[in-house]
Amino acid sequence: MIAELESEKATFEVNAEQAGVLKLGSVNEGDTIKIGDLLASIDETAAKPAAAQKAENASVPKTEAAKPATSTAPVSSISNDIKASPVASAIIADKKVDPKSVTASGYQGKIMKDDVLAALSNPGKKAFTGAELFSRNVRVEKMSNLRKTISRRLVEAKNTTAMLTTFNEVDMGTIMEIRTKYKDKFKEIHGVGLGFMSFFAKACAVALAEWPSVNAYIDGDQLVYHDYADISIAVSTPRGLTVPVMRNVESMSMADIEKTVVELAGKARDSKLTTEELTGGTFTITNGGVFGSLMSTPIINIPQSAILGMHKIQERPMAVNGQVVIRPMMYLALSYDHRIVDGRESVSFLVRVKELLENPEQLLIGKDPVKTLLEL
Repeated sequence: MIAELESEKATFEVNAEQAGVLKLGSVNEGDTIKIGDLLASIDETAAKPAAAQKAENASVPKTEAAKPATSTAPVSSISNDIKASPVASAIIADKKVDPKSVTASGYQGKIMKDDVLAALSNPGKKAFTGAELFSRNVRVEKMSNLRKTISRRLVEAKNTTAMLTTFNEVDMGTIMEIRTKYKDKFKEIHGVGLGFMSFFAKACAVALAEWPSVNAYIDGDQLVYHDYADISIAVSTPRGLTVPVMRNVESMSMADIEKTVVELAGKARDSKLTTEELTGGTFTITNGGVFGSLMSTPIINIPQSAILGMHKIQERPMAVNGQVVIRPMMYLALSYDHRIVDGRESVSFLVRVKELLENPEQLLIGKDPVKTLLEL
C-alpha cells in the first residue's frame, strides 16, 4: 500500500501494481485531489537499492539468533489478549500488575518494559498515552473528510428534522434462551454465529411493513414510501462511524442476516465498503450496548425518518404475574422525524418490535400463533 484516499463516505487503499521506485507527483499528504489526477508513478526499470538487499540478507541470521533468547524468557501468566513484550509480560506476572493500568507505548498498543516500570513507580497515576505525568500538552490534528461528513450530517439531521425519541424496554430472556439452545447447531449448519442483530432486524422488518411512515422519508413536498426494508446498521470503526446497508431484510433468513452483518462489519473495519453498500437504507439500527450504554437518544440517519437504538442487557427486578423476578432487560429507543411519523405510530412501532422480540415465534408469520389458530 502506498497511499490512502479518503472520500466523504469511505477510505480506499492504493496499492502498488509493480515493484520499483515510487515517484510522487505534486501531491502532498492532506491534499484534495480530483478523479483522474496523477497521484504517483512507479519506475519499474530502477535497480533495487543495495542497502535494501544487505538489510534482507542481514535479517535472516538476526531472526535466528533471537529465537533462543525468546525461548529462555520466563513463562508469564498474562492473558493472550494482552499484547506485551516478553520482559514486560514477565514483570507483569511477577509483580501482579493489572495490564489495564499500564499505558502502552509500543507499536499497535504493545506494552513495553518501560511502560510497566512507569506504572510500578507511579501506582494509581495513569498518564495519557504518549504523555508524561502532569503533562499540559495540546495536540492539533486536521479533521478527516469522513469526520467532516459525519459532523455535517449530524448537524443537518438536528437542524432539518423535528426529531423526538420514544423509549420502551424488552425482556431478552426468550431470545437468550433460544441462542443458548441453538447457537452450536446454527453455527454448524450455517457457518455463522447466532447474534441479536438477526432478531432485531427481522422484528423491525415486520414492524416497518405494519407502520409504513416509519419506513418512509420526505422529499420536498412529497412522501416517499418503501415496500421493502433496507436496514442500515451503524458500525463504529477507528476512522469514524459508517452505516452500511442490508438490502431486503424482509426477504432474508436469519442466517442471511447474520452473514451479511459479519461481512459488512468486516468491510467497514478494513475500509473496503463500496459506495453502493453505503448508500440508500430506509431505516437504521444502532447498538450502543456493545460499548456499555444503558440508554441513549440516537440521531436520525437522514433522509430516513427513524432509527432504533439497542442498548446493554442488564438484569433488573421486574414484576411478573405479581411476583418480583430478575429478568435480562434492554432499553430500546426510537428516534423519529415528527414531520412524517406521529406519536401514535412511533409508539405503536416500538411496542410491536418489543412484542416480536419477547415472542420470537411471531417473527415466522408475523402473528400470534394461538390467535391465528383461533382466527382472532
